[in-house]
Amino acid sequence: MQYTPSECFETFPANWETHSTLEAIGKRYYEFRAKLMVRNNEGLTQTYNRFHDPNEFHPDILKLRQLHDEMDRAVLAAYGWNDIQPQCEFLLDYEDEDDDDDETSAKRQRKKPYRYRWNEATHDEVLARLLDLNQKRYEEELLGGKLAGKKGKGQKFKGKTTKGGTEAPTIPGLEA
Repeated sequence: MQYTPSECFETFPANWETHSTLEAIGKRYYEFRAKLMVRNNEGLTQTYNRFHDPNEFHPDILKLRQLHDEMDRAVLAAYGWNDIQPQCEFLLDYEDEDDDDDETSAKRQRKKPYRYRWNEATHDEVLARLLDLNQKRYEEELLGGKLAGKKGKGQKFKGKTTKGGTEAPTIPGLEA
């Protein structure tokens, strides 16, 4: 696999390059955060530790959270998902880990820091829509490749027969 900058943005909303609202809120967020970090002589880690701290009420951090929320809504609107009204809240994240002291290797949960993020319902809804959109774009890509093949144009990925006799996609230049 290889990272291709020109193709990584294909998963973004169709109009992301010309969507003035996305550009405006992104610029406001970036500039405000940069000034905040300089003013407080803090890096990204310190700034975001404060951002995610439910006991942090400094007006600058509250403003950063507000801009973050505006950016979320602008991105969802760019996808045409105006019916989703994201609500960020402070939620604890948990991580399962093995308990080495116990012979049964029972699982236990270790508390992780609070995160200012969407609740599970919003997260799941957005993820479901992104997966659906990804599937639709994949199907359009397949259809486009078949149509291009009928017109005599080459396809982006060439097929390679595996040991099982099935056709597997290969990326030009990265064949094994």
